[in-house]
Amino acid sequence: MNTIIAKKKLWKYLFLLGPFLLAAGLTIGLVTEKWNGIALAFIIPGIIVVGFWLIWQNQQSNWWGRRSTQAGTNALVGTLAMLVIVGLINFLGTRYHLRTDLTETRLFTLAPQSRELVRSLKQPVKVWVFQGAQNSLDRELLENYQQQNPNFKFEYVDPQAKPGLAEKFGVKNQGEVYLESQNRKQLVQVVSESDRLSEVKLTNRLQQITSLSQPKVYFVQGHGEHLLSQGDGAMSQAVQALGDKNYIASPLNLAEKSTVPEDAAVVVIAGSRRALFESEVTALQNYLNKGGNLLLMTDPNSDPKLDNLLVSWGVKLDNRLAVDVAGIEALGPAVPIVTEYGKHPITKDFRNGISFYPLARAIETTPVSGVEATPLLLTKPYPKSWAESDQKSEKLVFHPGRDLKGPLTLGVALTKKLGNTNTSNPTPTTSPTPQPTNKASTNPTPTTSPTPQPTTKASTNPTPTTSPTPQPTTKASTNP
Repeated sequence: MNTIIAKKKLWKYLFLLGPFLLAAGLTIGLVTEKWNGIALAFIIPGIIVVGFWLIWQNQQSNWWGRRSTQAGTNALVGTLAMLVIVGLINFLGTRYHLRTDLTETRLFTLAPQSRELVRSLKQPVKVWVFQGAQNSLDRELLENYQQQNPNFKFEYVDPQAKPGLAEKFGVKNQGEVYLESQNRKQLVQVVSESDRLSEVKLTNRLQQITSLSQPKVYFVQGHGEHLLSQGDGAMSQAVQALGDKNYIASPLNLAEKSTVPEDAAVVVIAGSRRALFESEVTALQNYLNKGGNLLLMTDPNSDPKLDNLLVSWGVKLDNRLAVDVAGIEALGPAVPIVTEYGKHPITKDFRNGISFYPLARAIETTPVSGVEATPLLLTKPYPKSWAESDQKSEKLVFHPGRDLKGPLTLGVALTKKLGNTNTSNPTPTTSPTPQPTNKASTNPTPTTSPTPQPTTKASTNPTPTTSPTPQPTTKASTNP
């Protein structure tokens, strides 16, 4: 008799083990999304145990009519329901993440342009981090990317444990980070304890590897403009910044070519010291009439002879020097400080950032039918700033009738609608010529604000950046 009771208890325990194995297997399969291996190792035994138990119980006389059977069935249904609910909660918690960044500076939040780029991914992209030890901050940054789009994946690889994979990517040092998309591979950077993974670099490389084409930026040459790479006053930092944003920077000599190349995304005139030929001005005008984009940067005491072109856009260059006597003492009064920006895609994310413009000239605008003018950069009101006519005097004093009272407009964006299409032309915008001898002078907008976010619209901005904290060099081509 005791033996029979012991056997019944054994079957009862097997009955409880069966549903548990089934629920565990289903939970593992839902969470991992893989229905092999470990998941099947739980599900199959669970089905077998439950099946044998049902067969054994069915052979018992009047088993289904017993009160204990009904109670056991209710307990089974309740247990399975609870296990299913727990499994679904685990599945949803693993598959869908809800995170909130409560830091004041949004330290753990991707920049808007990074989020937009990742969310627009159509093909799979994978980040390979060839590093034995994982850094928590780097991993969290990669997880932020992954949450935006399932097409973005990442994996940490120890190059010593998998030398074959490291050789495939050409890894030479620990910490190399690569992007892979389809058959394309690109080095992002080399991370270390002192050099963490950069969102700026990752987003820029992501844009490059997923882009089907590279827009071209042409820099007009031949009139004393700044060179692109060699010699004094070269714009190598600006060219490098363009390359980081997947743009190709090329010189353009309009004296040799009668037209602007068809593949020009934007034409830049940076600091012409001599006048352009009439044929060159005509080529630029024809380019603008077709919906092209021109970024014009001129210094005081220079005349590129673009008056005929500019007047059609309602722009006049004032040859007086913009001074700011209330600016930063270390920079001097010839470096106006700007804290007020116009509402435009170029400056929409500058917020309360500070930027400065060495050797700037004022710009005057008059309304022209069909042209929308938006002042971008405004100096402080008089008497803190004005346009100085006597640039040789060592003492800056406002001269009524000769000098122009502030606030001064140092940059303006102009847009014209062509025909029935809405073609944006931020042309011609003007600004002080970038001085590439140092970061403060290599470009007209080296801001010191921690949060300026440049626009990502290529039609109005020749160097859209994806970084949350752009380097000043990128501003040379985004701001007039």
